[in-house]
Amino acid sequence: MNGGDEVMTAPARPTPPLEWKFSQVFGERTAGEEVQEVDIISAIEFDKTGDHLATGDRGGRVVLFERTDTKDHGASRRDLERMDYPINRHPEFRYMTEFQSHEPEFDYLKSLEIEEKINKIRWCQTANGALFLLSTNDKTIKFWKVQEKKLKKISEMNLDPPKAVGNGSMACSSNSNIPIPCLANGGSPDKSYNYLDNDFSFPPGGLPSLRLPVVVTSQETNLVARCRRVYAHAHDYHINSISNNSDGETFISADDLRINLWNLEISNQSFNIVDVKPANMEDLTEVITSAEFHPTHCNTLAYSSSKGSIRLIDLRQSALCDSHAKLFEEPEAPGSRSFFTEIIASISDIKFAKDGRYILSRDYMTLKLWDINMDSGPVAMFQVHEYLRPKLCDLYENDSIFDKFECCLSGDGLRVATGSYSNLFRVFGCSPGSTEATTLEASKNPMRRQVQTPSRPSRSLSSITRVVRRGAETSGVDANGNAFDFTTKLLHLAWHPTENSIACAAANSLYMYYA
Repeated sequence: MNGGDEVMTAPARPTPPLEWKFSQVFGERTAGEEVQEVDIISAIEFDKTGDHLATGDRGGRVVLFERTDTKDHGASRRDLERMDYPINRHPEFRYMTEFQSHEPEFDYLKSLEIEEKINKIRWCQTANGALFLLSTNDKTIKFWKVQEKKLKKISEMNLDPPKAVGNGSMACSSNSNIPIPCLANGGSPDKSYNYLDNDFSFPPGGLPSLRLPVVVTSQETNLVARCRRVYAHAHDYHINSISNNSDGETFISADDLRINLWNLEISNQSFNIVDVKPANMEDLTEVITSAEFHPTHCNTLAYSSSKGSIRLIDLRQSALCDSHAKLFEEPEAPGSRSFFTEIIASISDIKFAKDGRYILSRDYMTLKLWDINMDSGPVAMFQVHEYLRPKLCDLYENDSIFDKFECCLSGDGLRVATGSYSNLFRVFGCSPGSTEATTLEASKNPMRRQVQTPSRPSRSLSSITRVVRRGAETSGVDANGNAFDFTTKLLHLAWHPTENSIACAAANSLYMYYA
């Protein structure tokens, strides 16, 4: 301020669109190869450092990947950039290990099959060089510890007359200079040393001494996944979300009607903090679709509903958070209601921005960005596949309208991304003035389906909400005139926490891109 006049700052220039490049693919299908149902990826999650990536599939398996391109220098990519260290290689990951997290079960009381499909994976804080993560299927959450262990081998009994040495082990006799091989299970590959078969008979006069098997710790290491805790029998309905608290001690799990709060150390008790189940189930009008803790405030969490609203609750207000601290919903435009209005308004996923200021939500047709300090409406809205609006009746008939697409934000909060059909995903710039709206395909040539018509922001709906709509120009065919395939869908994707790198799942294949 100077003399009562406001100092006007120049508006920040919008960030230029990113140029995305293919990085890696795991589990790539050959042309015509049939995809097994159990191999389809159902969850993707980076850890907080971005050095590890986890995927879950419909077969109940969790596969871990670790980053390799920063290990050579011993520092993070960001630190190397600060030191002006030349970085020529793109982010690279390698297969680390996998384990069977869940098995198919049967609920005999309700006569229901519980499938093994992994719904969500969340990384927990690392400790003593071990990795910890939570995984859940429809009913049961498990807490896993993944750690390198030194392999222990058992040396086999040696009935060759030996000379005794200390600690029960025996040295081979002088007339035998051939080393006897040991196997991990204590057996011997050479049949002549296998004295434990039924045909063995002691020589006349017996044996002068007997060497007992000895456990030997080798220098070889192996990654071992061990289930530390099982959090079960707390949900009557299918679990759709799990989320870690910033306090590092607790997490939430959400199903259609309830949200429970757990302590990581206590598996036989949870606290019900949200319950939207009505006394009469005929009065049920909406269900919980997604829930997530605030990234830094351990007392705050948000959950979305099938009616397109997001509720922010404060755990300090009461033990049972029936009332919300804030409600975010977009008022329905007059005259726009149709049979599909409520179905496509249902929010399938919400994510907090890294700083906790914004919430990104995905419904069937759009991405919406909400400012938690402004509950009058979203600050930005991005149309993902507006060309589908005339086809909603067909999508309802084949149940595609109920597909649950995930969304993600970049670590710097400048961009958002979500998936669509034909294995396409879209990246939008959400900084002020940005017109970035990129369409990419989950393939080795991500820009192959790039739409030629530039995406332009349309007029804001109102000066109060400052909503920006983008991406509506995409037609029902791609730039090559190929029709979109509604049977292939990109539901799951994740943005690296510190870099412009995206991992996304197309059926059983994991594709990675960088910019």
